[in-house]
Amino acid sequence: MRSMRTTRSAAVAVFASAALLIAGCSATPSATESDKPDGPTVYIDAISADPISFNPQITNSPATTAFGAAVFDQLVYIDTESEIHPMLAKSWEYSDDQTTLTFTLEEGVTWHDGEPFTSEDVKFNFDEIMEFQTYGAALVRSIDSVEAPDDHTVVLHLNSQFGPFFETLALQAIVPKHLYEGTDPVTNPANMAPIGTGAMKFESFSSGAEVILVKNEDYWRGEVQVDKAIYPVMADTNTRALALISGEVDKASIDASQLDQIEGKPELVHLEDGFFAQAVVLEMNSLNPYLSDPKVRALVFSALDRTAFADVALAGYGEPADGFFPDTLGWAKDEDIDFEKDFPYDVKAINKGLDKAGFPVGADGLRFTLNVKYISTLTDTAAMAEQAKSMLGEVGIGVNLEAVTSEIFTDQIYVQNNFDLAFLRTTVSADPGLGIARWYQCNPDHMSARNPSGICDPEIDAAVAGANSTTDREERGEYFRDMQQRAKELIFFAPLVWTNASFPTVNTTRWDGLVGIDEGTASGNVNWLTMKWKG
Repeated sequence: MRSMRTTRSAAVAVFASAALLIAGCSATPSATESDKPDGPTVYIDAISADPISFNPQITNSPATTAFGAAVFDQLVYIDTESEIHPMLAKSWEYSDDQTTLTFTLEEGVTWHDGEPFTSEDVKFNFDEIMEFQTYGAALVRSIDSVEAPDDHTVVLHLNSQFGPFFETLALQAIVPKHLYEGTDPVTNPANMAPIGTGAMKFESFSSGAEVILVKNEDYWRGEVQVDKAIYPVMADTNTRALALISGEVDKASIDASQLDQIEGKPELVHLEDGFFAQAVVLEMNSLNPYLSDPKVRALVFSALDRTAFADVALAGYGEPADGFFPDTLGWAKDEDIDFEKDFPYDVKAINKGLDKAGFPVGADGLRFTLNVKYISTLTDTAAMAEQAKSMLGEVGIGVNLEAVTSEIFTDQIYVQNNFDLAFLRTTVSADPGLGIARWYQCNPDHMSARNPSGICDPEIDAAVAGANSTTDREERGEYFRDMQQRAKELIFFAPLVWTNASFPTVNTTRWDGLVGIDEGTASGNVNWLTMKWKG
């Protein structure tokens, strides 16, 4: 990581060039044609590190996903209410027996290099690209073959129903066949100079300095309101916070501990929605003899005061979890589960329960000691881990805190099972069959970001398999509720708080449309069509 001074110097260079563009723009109180800005409009969004790719089909990272959403389109998109909407596919229809799915594509769409977008591009993506995306492989396994009978029709011949089919499809960026055919998609140079059909076009990338996108003048969905988007690379969170507060950038993700700096500044708004729900979760390793009994794991979970986490560690930018699913997934959430009743924070009762379980307090004042790991750069989880040490101490459980890098966390938690408890911030993703169920399904191959508990439960696996085997949402919800009931009985993974602490903060001085969710906005994305320049 570069020092603040180095980062700041790079940022100043970016703002100097951006200022020349901004200086020519005037405020626009009216939306009439005559009041349009005289010069180019510029949007500035600080990022924390260089993107290692601009192709979200190949690389799974927040930066790559954000750039991918600007440059590429999907066949369909998903909003924050988990509803599916048409995009490059303007309509679709299943056959009566549900074995064929036909998409009708938008016409008159072109790639940024001027080549026409056709059904052959879509067929190519199903056949050769989607399998590389994190969730795409499961989708393509449900497809026997793909046909493109004309330029604007794609026919999928299905071999089975895949529950989160459209939710997964909404995560698939469509890349151009004419640039990827016959190449290795992972090493294709287009990954670093992307060509898409999206609202913004890639212009340049200077490592350690900035990424620049420009408007797609021929965007098929409508007129893009942003002429140029500049993404200065600011590794230091203090630098990002200062730039945001001063108005040098329009959007940035800052540290949870810095959010108090925006209080009393009405132009600064920390976003509370527009993204899939996030949680800080507790992972427990059942292979540890102290945690092998679900009754003890329940007592450990109960000893963690979820309300205190939300109020103190997250400074109010979160709320205590009351169940395994957030309210935004109400169709699948088991309302009969209530953490406050099922896992009450009652220190006296917890101590009594641990005594009964055969873990009395020893001469050193401890029943046993657990190694608690978390990612050092995630300050919200770090703060919660510190609080947890005190909470567990109240019931006679010692804690060794271990702050590690993301890479070490992944290796020790998921590959080696070298942990007792772990704190992690994660997202529910587009569908519970994609983002939540993976934490409960059996994971014998020690795959990363999957259930590390050592528990393989046939009931949970059957429930997840059932939910992923049908596209009927009501039926899927029943399966997921079965999964949650069993997860409550076994309690080895659970959300502690739902939080927006890591969501971005925006400065609304120059742009309207950065706060709130306009119609036509995909989850987690900027709406390039509805932003309004203020000057």
